[in-house]
Amino acid sequence: MKARLVPVYFVEGRDEDFDVQLGRLKALLADEVEFLEPVGLGAPLPEAEAAVFPQFLGEAYRKVSDFKSISIPMLVITSEFGTVSMWDWEIRRYLKTEGVETIAPYNIEQTKLICQALSVKRQLRKSKLLVFQDNPGVGNQSSIFKRFYWFENECIQRMQDRFGVTLVKKSFEQFGAQAMQISDDEAESVWKEWPLKTKGLTPRNILSAVKIYIALSRELDQDPDIVSVGINCLNESRFSDTTPCLAWSMLYEERGLIWGCEADIVSMITKYVLHKSLDVPIMMTNLYPFLMGQAALKHERIPFFPDVANPDDHILAAHCGYFGVVPTSFSTEWKLVPKVLAIVDENAAVIDARMPTGAMTLAKIDPTFERFTVAEGSLEDYAQYPGSDCRNGALLHVKDGKRLLESIASHHYLIMTGHNQENIELVGKVFGLGVEAF
Repeated sequence: MKARLVPVYFVEGRDEDFDVQLGRLKALLADEVEFLEPVGLGAPLPEAEAAVFPQFLGEAYRKVSDFKSISIPMLVITSEFGTVSMWDWEIRRYLKTEGVETIAPYNIEQTKLICQALSVKRQLRKSKLLVFQDNPGVGNQSSIFKRFYWFENECIQRMQDRFGVTLVKKSFEQFGAQAMQISDDEAESVWKEWPLKTKGLTPRNILSAVKIYIALSRELDQDPDIVSVGINCLNESRFSDTTPCLAWSMLYEERGLIWGCEADIVSMITKYVLHKSLDVPIMMTNLYPFLMGQAALKHERIPFFPDVANPDDHILAAHCGYFGVVPTSFSTEWKLVPKVLAIVDENAAVIDARMPTGAMTLAKIDPTFERFTVAEGSLEDYAQYPGSDCRNGALLHVKDGKRLLESIASHHYLIMTGHNQENIELVGKVFGLGVEAF
């Protein structure tokens, strides 16, 4: 689905330069954009994801009220190279001082990224997030799970207001029962088509996990508008004899499906927006800053953090006994292994995987749905604690651990490969979201 851009011209000054530049943009962005018919500044705009100005004129100084009447993002792409022209910096700065925000990419890669984010914005308005849960907070570790904002109606409403996406809820109890009714023969037939590495698992461990994949595939086949699925898999684990970890990896590789551990819809929408806009590997995990001391160590059942030079700026990242759910295509190492956590069924399986070491970015939308929270850093290494709830966690380094703790939005965070703050800021402008960096 391409982003729809409506070209806007200055009524009193439109000339051949406007048409020439619009022609260039149509050629440069043919794969990313559906250009609508041009409209004069001040006239009503058709439904579109953004307005684009192929030409800026001095008339802009006298048309501030017309700019303010535009309620969609405004792109300034006035050079032949698909970027803002240097000669338009004055006008853009003047408009900003008058309360008019524009988006002005300075290289063609940024321009295409913005258009991709606009396409994601359009897609979300017709998309659904599906979660399987029955009574969140009641069940395993209820004292913890009752605190989570992503189960609140307010959170759901804010997400829907911001992105236009629809949330669909279904029973995990019923889903788990349906998955267990799938025959072993069908699961074996499916598993033969997936040459994935396992270690220490019984045939039943594997087939149960595959049945979740089959059951989820059926749900997706029934409704093509579903773009992300989550399951309250830990808190209500009594409804299944396994975990959905394998299914999440398989469904991402097969369909590009975005998954949601623990039915965390804030992680799901953050992951969808950033991955589909930026096209970088992304996953969710728990953060255990070294500064948290015994509170973090006790939860993971580990005696100490790794020995590092500046512990205040380090974080151990782990989820469900290992690093977390990582699709095979994001991984440098990957295998399906027996479960670790006591709160899931003895038959359950989880993923032990690694992403590349090096530059990484932490990000998550905050509870107001007004901004991304972002921290750039590095994934330095992996740490193993046999017999603990962290058999293989990631060692992260950030710029300022104390500031991170003051600004952190959740224990769940998304990790992306590379440093992505600048591009997240562009995505934020498309969706009307700010960025708080720490």
